[in-house]
Amino acid sequence: MNRYSTLKIFDYSIFTSNLNQIDLESKCVINTLNQYSYVIAEKDEIFKKSLKESDVLLPDGIGIVAATKFLKGKTIKKIAGADLHLQLLKNLNKNNGSCFYLGSSEQTLMGIKERINMEFSCIKVGTFSPPFKAQFTSDDNAHMVSCVNSFNPDVLFVGMTAPKQEKWVYQHHGALDAKVICSIGAVFDFYGGDVNRPHRIWIKLGLEWLVRLVHEPKRMWKRYLFYGPVFLYLVLKEKVFLMLKIKKRSI
Repeated sequence: MNRYSTLKIFDYSIFTSNLNQIDLESKCVINTLNQYSYVIAEKDEIFKKSLKESDVLLPDGIGIVAATKFLKGKTIKKIAGADLHLQLLKNLNKNNGSCFYLGSSEQTLMGIKERINMEFSCIKVGTFSPPFKAQFTSDDNAHMVSCVNSFNPDVLFVGMTAPKQEKWVYQHHGALDAKVICSIGAVFDFYGGDVNRPHRIWIKLGLEWLVRLVHEPKRMWKRYLFYGPVFLYLVLKEKVFLMLKIKKRSI
């Protein structure tokens, strides 16, 4: 991640550059970090490794932004997967590029393709909906890699929900013929029209999570009402550790 400006928080180097600085010509794996993925990664070694070894790790969540301010005294900007997605589409459209969507349902992928054809007509788009199962077989993986490579996209978007998507990319990125590989999960649903992203006002207020919780309580309650407090505990624990570390140095 030395190509971009970063800030160290917990065990991760968080991206703090501008999205338009991301190089589309070099192979690059991009993931996002939020309070949910941080907590899950503490108990999933492969997931944590996949996040730590990202070329770009975006601060996707008000929890990460607030924790950075609390622990480091630094103000960073939240960069959601949806922001990354839009920026990359603009760049691809400008350069007559190509992208491939791997994940989600055929219906969602069709919605994504139709929308891109309307909004970014210069982009060549490929899609594949993998089988819906907890774990892919070696044949499943080989077929997915083959579908991507036969299209040879400039950007590969992977949407299988966390931590499945990040771990899949981590295990297969070396075999994928794509320059930029992004795990962006819910963005597939947002852009495909299955789920409406909260209004920009809520996003600016840092309350996007609350709107999503209200609209999808069954799916989102645990992420915010259970993992939220767990994340807060871990942040406070880290703060105490840092304070003791500083005190020890001063003695």
